[in-house]
Amino acid sequence: MAFNPAQATAQYIDALGPAALAKAAAYTHGSHWIMLWGLVVAALVTLIVVRTRILERVSARLSNRGWALRTWCIATLFFFLSALLNLPWDIYSGWARETSYGRSSQPLADYLVQGAIAAAIFAVLGGLFFLGIYALIRRAGRRWWIWSGALAAFAISALMLAAPIVIEPLFNSYQPVPNGPVRDALIVMADEADIPHDRIFMFDGSRQSNNFTANVSGVLGSARIAISDVAMGQASLDEVRAVTGHEIGHYVLGHIWRGIGVFALLAIVFFFLADRLYPRAARIFGSDTAIGDPVGLPILLFLVSVLGTGALPVINTLTRISESEADAYSLHTVNLPDALSTALVKTAEYRYPRPGAVEEFLFYDHPSVERRVRTAMEWKAAHPAPQAADPAPTP
Repeated sequence: MAFNPAQATAQYIDALGPAALAKAAAYTHGSHWIMLWGLVVAALVTLIVVRTRILERVSARLSNRGWALRTWCIATLFFFLSALLNLPWDIYSGWARETSYGRSSQPLADYLVQGAIAAAIFAVLGGLFFLGIYALIRRAGRRWWIWSGALAAFAISALMLAAPIVIEPLFNSYQPVPNGPVRDALIVMADEADIPHDRIFMFDGSRQSNNFTANVSGVLGSARIAISDVAMGQASLDEVRAVTGHEIGHYVLGHIWRGIGVFALLAIVFFFLADRLYPRAARIFGSDTAIGDPVGLPILLFLVSVLGTGALPVINTLTRISESEADAYSLHTVNLPDALSTALVKTAEYRYPRPGAVEEFLFYDHPSVERRVRTAMEWKAAHPAPQAADPAPTP
């Protein structure tokens, strides 16, 4: 009997069972609403900060300081205030909800400590970035937004270079993958991508999430392979190879650099529109500040957030293209379609595998699991694997 990709795909998805599929649908649909309600929370935070005029008072106290120091302090203070005002919402959306769905077992105290560290890093770096933005407004005048793309590209490149070395170890422990079949397989794959053997890690991703994850992060000399202990504990050797092949595909195909380019272009578009919309938005929030005044940062950021949410269908489409290309890279180089499919099905617990076309277009930053498994099964039909996938979990 001829192999049927559609039937094989249905079997993979149906194997989850009705209860698991219903739970995944509820979690995924709720996540869409969480994102939209987040804009309402952002509007409330903006309104509180603007109406209390706390940034104006800080600006007045720093009036005798240099412009750069005053601007950085105002921006950094706002990011701290925003994190504090958002805390109840963050606890619900980032911890309570995740815990209730079994997506995380992180204690609340640990979540709060790590959130505080993240907020401090974001406040300092965000303050530096917007110091650059306000410097552009001062120097370039009405066409400041044209140069914002270059600043955004530099900022995201620097962050990607530093994150694996400086930032990510603050949140997780990274250890070399133990000697054995998994490490041996990863070494071969790392050689194909020119990633040094001493940058193949396993990290305690279970500290924050029970999700099945792996990644190849960093740029230039900071690139590394990192596999969550969740994946290491749940995956077979072939699943590790298939998923790592996907992640290496992102690296080899230059998706990082493509993403930086897209991010830079979006920054230009968003800041151009924010520049035009700012006066009206300021009036709505009850502010008379000009866009070049750092006191108006809450309004500028809210506009960028709204524009970013509106652009999600475009952003998600570009991301889905990259994910499909990475899947294809894994299939071409590793040729383990069944292992890739079983690994993908494990992500369906937090990403409903059968969304409608409109839902997928609007909200999904990955192709649906069903679509990705179908592609793998079509590849299997055209390119039989040299050997069957190893079903035995590898510790």
